[in-house]
Amino acid sequence: MLRTETIRTSLQALSANKVRTFLTALGLVIGNASVILVVTISLTSRDYILAQIQRIGSNLIYAQYEAGNNPSSGTVDADFIKISDVEAVRRQLGSRIVAATGVMNNYDRLRVNGKDEDISIIGSDEYYHSVRNLALLAGRFLDASDVTLRQRVALLTEKLAKRIYGSQSSSVGQTIKLHGLQFTIVGTFKERAESFGLSEVSAETVLIPITVLRNFAPIERIDPLYVQAVSPGDVEPVTKIVRAIVESRHRPGARYKVDNLGEILNTAKSIAAILSLVLVLVSAIALVISGIGIMNIMLVTVTERTREIGLRMAVGAGRRAVLEQFLTEAVIISIAGGALGIVAGISIPLAIQFFAEDFAIPISYWSILIAFAVSAAVGLIFGYLPASRASRLNPTEALRYE
Repeated sequence: MLRTETIRTSLQALSANKVRTFLTALGLVIGNASVILVVTISLTSRDYILAQIQRIGSNLIYAQYEAGNNPSSGTVDADFIKISDVEAVRRQLGSRIVAATGVMNNYDRLRVNGKDEDISIIGSDEYYHSVRNLALLAGRFLDASDVTLRQRVALLTEKLAKRIYGSQSSSVGQTIKLHGLQFTIVGTFKERAESFGLSEVSAETVLIPITVLRNFAPIERIDPLYVQAVSPGDVEPVTKIVRAIVESRHRPGARYKVDNLGEILNTAKSIAAILSLVLVLVSAIALVISGIGIMNIMLVTVTERTREIGLRMAVGAGRRAVLEQFLTEAVIISIAGGALGIVAGISIPLAIQFFAEDFAIPISYWSILIAFAVSAAVGLIFGYLPASRASRLNPTEALRYE
């Protein structure tokens, strides 16, 4: 029997039981769609997490005092990172960094909606917004003259500006009182990536020049020191240099945590890879179950068509032709189901992108190829046993089967 005749006969046999064929292929539709969707979801999640981490600050390195064997409180004060340490990092690293900046932390009570509330105050310089990748909502950021001349200017976070003045734009030009002094609000800002309170910027924070905040702080303590490397490949070497600079400027025994986002990024990538593998394995189980369904249905089909098989063998069809006949039917079911599953798996992400244009959803073409190849393999593997059973039937006994 010619291959084209085999395919035509297989299609006729399958179309004679359309509902059964569809239900048999449905498992592969769901399995293949699951594989593509799972890979797409894992890729989207990974890219989103990595983008959020990178938006905290590109090539970011941070340093802060950790601990030490301090015999007195005076030694503790001396161990803290100082403004002079920030300046030393700038001098020694030069063109290898985009900028270095330090943050000082403080608190004060601010009148909000008729009530006095504790508000976080951070002091920094003109490099802070670029190193931390902050988003300006209204007005301007701090500039060099604000820091050098110790100007009493301030920026508010988005939430704080809304609570006090109703909007970002209406807060610019207003004045607030901090530590008994009047500060003019020159802008409002927010973090580009939500840090969930793990950074120095909380939902309600005031940013002022570090040279002004230094007058209010009993201890000069930079926590943390931020450094932005120029090149991603230079992050690790610069991290080691920053550690060496800070440690060399303080007494032996003081410990400093100097790290970068590289470890966090690598951890996020590893978690995403493991999650993808687990989800793909779960989807693969669905494909195996679909293959078992194909095998069961084909075994039933062989039993139902025993007389037909005997008749074909009686008129000259060889065992190989019968084997090909039933194997072709199984492969057609699996490939058709796989193709429909691929269409379904691609359609959902594309539909989401159509309605949310700013939300990029990566579609893995490898997952499509693998899903299609697995579908064909499922048809061959799980279709072989029924096809082999049909080819081994005795023609005489098959003709007498009722």
